[in-house]
Amino acid sequence: MFILGVVAIVLIAGAIALRPRIARADLVKEGQFAPPFSTQMITGDQQTPVSLADFHGKKVILYFYPKDDTPGCTKEACAFRDGYARFQNAGLVVLGCSIDSADAHRQFIQKYSLPFSLLLDPDRKIATSYGAANGIPILGLDRRVTYVIDENGKVLKVYPNVDPSTHAIEILNDLGAADATPIPPEATPTPSAD
Repeated sequence: MFILGVVAIVLIAGAIALRPRIARADLVKEGQFAPPFSTQMITGDQQTPVSLADFHGKKVILYFYPKDDTPGCTKEACAFRDGYARFQNAGLVVLGCSIDSADAHRQFIQKYSLPFSLLLDPDRKIATSYGAANGIPILGLDRRVTYVIDENGKVLKVYPNVDPSTHAIEILNDLGAADATPIPPEATPTPSAD
């Protein structure tokens, strides 16, 4: 029995080590056109169709994150929430994107009173086209990366190394859209009443 157990462990370890790795695609580069997408978005409790073309003439902040309602992703979403008025005043559209379901997005939006939309990407087509897929391969989660897309659909800025706590204010500063009242450096998640 002991030998069978050892053989089984060796076979399982070998299968894991030899399985094909899913390579990450390259990030879209600044100056390139942003890959078009069509999907569904969750805004509040509503689900509606959306495409990148719907935002022509506006700057879009498209941020990819691993998973709804996890510590880093919550911190990042709440920082965007806390600075949302400034994004709006600067004419910037904020869109989050992950592999989570419509129900998970709705719960995340409701729990933390997120005023912006979250895109559905269950088949990872959007994340793959932007080089954000397979950021955490063992868990099948996307990597944390943000794109600023200009009014004509070109990538203006890429943020491949995101600090969830300070990322929103970093974008506002980089785009010259921050006002005199800074976003608190530790935007703490504030769940809404259930």
